[in-house]
Amino acid sequence: MSITANDPNRKTWLDIPGDTDFPIQNIPFGVFLTRDDIITIGTRIGDYAIDLGALHQLGYFEGIPLTDDIFLQDTLNDFISDGKKTWRLVRNRIADIFDAENTKLKDNQDHRNTVLFTLDEIEMQMPVQVGDYTDFYSSKEHATNIGTMFRDPDNALLPNWLHIPVGYHGRSSSIIPSEIPVHRPQGQTKPADSDEPVFGPSQRVDFELEMAFITTDANHLGEPIPVDEAEEYIFGMVLFNDWSARDIQKWEYVPLGPFLAKNFASSISPWIVTMDALEPFRTASPEPEKELLPYLKYTGEKSFDINLEVSLQPEGGEENSLSKSNFKYLYWNMSQQLAHHTVNGCPVNSGDMMASGTISGASEDSFGSMLELSWSGSKPIKLKDGSERKFVEDHDTVIMRGYCQNETSRIGFGEVRSKLLPVYEPKKK
Repeated sequence: MSITANDPNRKTWLDIPGDTDFPIQNIPFGVFLTRDDIITIGTRIGDYAIDLGALHQLGYFEGIPLTDDIFLQDTLNDFISDGKKTWRLVRNRIADIFDAENTKLKDNQDHRNTVLFTLDEIEMQMPVQVGDYTDFYSSKEHATNIGTMFRDPDNALLPNWLHIPVGYHGRSSSIIPSEIPVHRPQGQTKPADSDEPVFGPSQRVDFELEMAFITTDANHLGEPIPVDEAEEYIFGMVLFNDWSARDIQKWEYVPLGPFLAKNFASSISPWIVTMDALEPFRTASPEPEKELLPYLKYTGEKSFDINLEVSLQPEGGEENSLSKSNFKYLYWNMSQQLAHHTVNGCPVNSGDMMASGTISGASEDSFGSMLELSWSGSKPIKLKDGSERKFVEDHDTVIMRGYCQNETSRIGFGEVRSKLLPVYEPKKK
């Protein structure tokens, strides 16, 4: 079945900005609270949110096998479980409904009033219930930088890194949508001049520029997913800020890896951009530097040309651009990550989230974390207001954006915007 929604010549009858992240060629999926305090599944074109539950009830998805309540839920999990054929049918139909040549909804003012919302009339929610979350470590540049800082520069990568997509299981309960603030975490750290740890607020709170993909029900217990079939089970992608506490991490991560340093919060962009929408921006991954085992060898182009940006905004101040990177820099692609994750028979479910790990490029202005940008605090970053940052300070807002662009189309992910608040203080009774 062809992806007719991607037609670069398609126009919409909606009035939308020319540089929007959400043209009619995007059609992402999300969940939002309406002006009537109803939670619904929706999509977005330009600066309009579209209530898919209402569209379905009004008969606009006639002929597509959907349950009556598929869009009347507070997560996308059931819709994602319906599989790629259904996702494509729905997305193609939405493109047809809002095509400039189609007047059926355009000329029905009552239906338009029911279906369309401006962005100030809605509140975005978590798009999926994340059952399981895995964080990979797939940027060679990032892994090399970290290894150089904390270990031997001549042996920055551990011996396994070029052979397997390294990852760990994170905490799904603290994954939150954009605009939800994050409190500075507390935990154990070990001062450089002490043999014993101390307890208190992290002094090295950091962001990590990542992306994440969301899966459908993919396999049974014991059943691996072949690398060249992996994309069939990936619904779409979001921007992912994996908050980190570097001083807590340094003390706790040996021998079992990150724990409290990583599980206090991860922030995502609320609109899931589908793999179908990203198809025109497919590109090659870096060439492997070691011979890969057969289950990790793939055919074709498995990465995507997604421009990524990070900014920091102090309280009451201007945005400061910190980094410009690209998803295509990742050494290990999503297909390899999912194939490796399941090669031992680990089952994957609808709504599971797999993050890429920090995405850093080769140049200093493309590093994906404050740890790298300030080189562990040794090179403070100067902001427009004259202040300096080694790590994220209280009341700073971190903003991540991502978009794809070629000769004919531009689609984006919007942004994930999160403010760091001081340590949580219980309310007095």
